[in-house]
Amino acid sequence: NKPGVLEMQVSGRAIVGTSSAEDYPLQKKRRSLELLRTIAHLRSRTNALGAAFRVRHHLNFACHEFFHKRGFFHVASPILTAADCEGTGELFRVTTLEPGKQDLSQDFFGKEAFLAVSGQLNAEAYALSHSKVYTFGPTFRAENSNTSRHLSEFWMIEPEVAFANLNDNMDLAQSFLQHIFRYALEHCPEDLELFDKFIHPGVIKRLEEALVPFERITYTEAIKILNSSNKKFTFPHNWGDSLQSEHERYLCEEHFKKPCIVTDYPATFKAFYMRQNDDGKTVAAMDVLIPQVGEIIGGSQREERYDLLEKKIADGGLSTKTLQWYLDLRRFGSTPHSGFGVGFERLVQYVTGLENIRDVIPFPRTPGHVDF
Repeated sequence: NKPGVLEMQVSGRAIVGTSSAEDYPLQKKRRSLELLRTIAHLRSRTNALGAAFRVRHHLNFACHEFFHKRGFFHVASPILTAADCEGTGELFRVTTLEPGKQDLSQDFFGKEAFLAVSGQLNAEAYALSHSKVYTFGPTFRAENSNTSRHLSEFWMIEPEVAFANLNDNMDLAQSFLQHIFRYALEHCPEDLELFDKFIHPGVIKRLEEALVPFERITYTEAIKILNSSNKKFTFPHNWGDSLQSEHERYLCEEHFKKPCIVTDYPATFKAFYMRQNDDGKTVAAMDVLIPQVGEIIGGSQREERYDLLEKKIADGGLSTKTLQWYLDLRRFGSTPHSGFGVGFERLVQYVTGLENIRDVIPFPRTPGHVDF
């Protein structure tokens, strides 16, 4: 009888789908997220996971909206590839050969094929014809890591922009994240309130606090900050060491108390395609760090100089023959260009406050788990 409430006059009822109360695994009590992962085909019926996948839907749409309004073209990058984009070797091989048979000439593609770890290299091809493009699709890593931050199959958003340097790339990354956060606050208020109350108190506040200009520092400056801090870290933080999650979180949570972008990393632990800086030691790379997560975006200005790129491919032990098409992008007319990648699941994690990445993808794929 409240004003504006629609009343329904019921004339009958029928049971559409029956279920045994004794056997139904989702009783009317709180179930742990760990337990719900064992019944991934049913967990979307719960309040928390139902909310998570509604938020995931809205963030998916927000990504496409952001790029579409800025004149980007969507590129469907291939899932099957012959190239290892990151040079890590953590690849899933795809074959139709019987176990024990090694004659690749008899395989489906006549050569080694893998599940793609990134759509970046393919996006670069289209950025040099369409200026601004992005990919948004599944990617795969055969990394034997059982942590709350890693999946074997996950979704990546990867924009690529021609005539863009590292500063342009940082501007785009900040605008992208803040668009996503605003969209979530505007379109998912009830679901965010649920997460704020039951999952991660303060999740709404941290989204609001991220709508400020991000701090920008170089890797060298970051090392100086870590060395001058009084905090004891588990991992070393000398110049030349890779920044670990504890270092990243210290920078954005305790030192700056807001998101920050670290640039110009040593070339020794960065990918072959990143542009070499004039000092010969660092590359024009960037990582966007946010509180309680650490790195959420990684990107760089790409190496557009043919001779330097060819040398970096060879030095990295990669196949020049396999990557000749990528070198051709420089050989047949090139331009400075930049891009970045963001793991969509980590983005959903940050917005919802869910601590385990397996809870923000409908059917998680991890080492030893390929069910459902």
